[in-house]
Amino acid sequence: MANADKRKQSLYFPDEMLTEIQHEAARLDRSLSWIVQQGWRLARTKLKEFPSSTEEPGSLPDPREE
Repeated sequence: MANADKRKQSLYFPDEMLTEIQHEAARLDRSLSWIVQQGWRLARTKLKEFPSSTEEPGSLPDPREE
């Protein structure tokens, strides 16, 4: 990741979620950015299982409707 693109982006989180992220960042002695990046890496496979707006064949059912 030495050549990573380092563009700035503003993200907005609910207060409770931001507090949890800040707590984990302090606990792990890491930046907020690092925490969010690791969360994305861990979650992206699971998120790909959600059906797209085009309802692709073979996709899993929308877990929000269960």
